[in-house]
Amino acid sequence: MADNENGTVMLPPAKTQEAFVHIGFAKARLTRGRAFVLAILAGAFVALGASFMLMVRSDVSLSPTISLVLGGLAFCLGLFLVLVAGAELFTGNCLMVIGALDGRYPLVRMLRKWAIVYAGNAVGALLVVVLLLVSGFAEMQGGAVGELACSVAASKASLSPVVAFSRGILCNVLVCLAVWMGSAGKTVCDKLAAAILPVVAFVVLGFEHSVANMFFLPLGLAIEALWGGSSVVVLGVASNLVFVTLGNIVGGVAIAAAYWFVYGREDRN
Repeated sequence: MADNENGTVMLPPAKTQEAFVHIGFAKARLTRGRAFVLAILAGAFVALGASFMLMVRSDVSLSPTISLVLGGLAFCLGLFLVLVAGAELFTGNCLMVIGALDGRYPLVRMLRKWAIVYAGNAVGALLVVVLLLVSGFAEMQGGAVGELACSVAASKASLSPVVAFSRGILCNVLVCLAVWMGSAGKTVCDKLAAAILPVVAFVVLGFEHSVANMFFLPLGLAIEALWGGSSVVVLGVASNLVFVTLGNIVGGVAIAAAYWFVYGREDRN
C-alpha cells in the first residue's frame, strides 16, 4: 500500500497544492475541442450518478434518512468517474484558481476554459436526460422515479436566490474538498475513499450543485411536459441555475484561494 517514493499513499496538502498548479496549467492548455468533449463526458457522468440516486431514493420502503444516505452514496458515481476516468467538471475546475494565483496562466484564459467546460457539462447532462426519457426511466418503479424527479426539480426551482446562492457555496466547498483529497490519492481506492464523505454530505444536507441541476431541472420539466404536470416553473429553473452557479464559483474559489495562500506562497516568503 505504501508509495515507494515517500512512504505514503496520499500526497500531503503542500504537495497537493503544487500538483494543482500543474493540473490547472494542463487544463488551461487544453484545446477548446478537447476541453468541450471532456466536459460533455463530465456532465454525462454527473447525470448518471444523479439518475442512480433517483432510482435508489424512489424506493418508498426506505426511511427518509437511509434514503438520503444511500442516495448520496449513489450520487458519488459521478465524481468518481470524473476523478478516475478523467473529465472536465465545472465545479471542480474552480480549483484552477490556484494556478492563476500562482501566475501560471492569465485569469482570462481560465475564465474562457470555465465557459467551455460549463457549456460542455450542460450538453452532457442534457444528452443523458434525452436518453433516459427514451429508455422509459421515468416509468420505472411504477412511476415513482418520475414522480421523484418532478418533486426534486420543483423543490429546486422554488428556491429563493439567497438560498440557492448560499447552498451553492456550501456545495462546492465540499465538492472541491472531495476533488482536492481525491486528487491527492495515488490509487483508485484512495480516490474513492477520500471523495465519498464530502459528496454524501452535500447530498444529504441538500446543497446545490450546478452541473447536477443541469440534469435534475430539465428532467423534471420534460417529465411534467409528458405527464401534463405544472409544478416546475421555467423561470425558477433559470434562477436556480444562475444563483447556484454563482454560489459554486464563490465556494470553489474560496477553497482554492485558501490553500494557495497557505501553501502556495511558502517559497515567496
